[in-house]
Amino acid sequence: MKHRSRVAQGIVVSLVAIGMAISVHAGQVKSDNSAANKGDRKAGAVTADQQKNDRSDLETSRQIRRAIMADKSLSTYAHNIKIVTQQGKVTLRGPVRTEAEKETVQAKATEVAGAANVTSAITVVPTKSRKPKTS
Repeated sequence: MKHRSRVAQGIVVSLVAIGMAISVHAGQVKSDNSAANKGDRKAGAVTADQQKNDRSDLETSRQIRRAIMADKSLSTYAHNIKIVTQQGKVTLRGPVRTEAEKETVQAKATEVAGAANVTSAITVVPTKSRKPKTS
């Protein structure tokens, strides 16, 4: 019985240590696109909370999101692009890594909603090269 208690105690201590290590690491990683989200505060900016629960608008956004997510060649940035549909008009917002990704995302939205119904506010933010650590 004592052995089980010590094993359980060891597991709990290990899990706490892992959790602390993860939270310390997460605290060190800076959000890449926080500055990009500041644009959402501008007057007249189209944001996701403005999309109504209109079935056709939701379906349009869903189809565009599915098409983007199905393309595994796109970066995580492109997969996380904001898609807002209001009365059949689609607005795409957020950063992508390359001009080619921007064009791909826009093309996928155009296929679903039509060229006249897509507005792109996508920005290209290239990958930052990491500086080697010096000891």
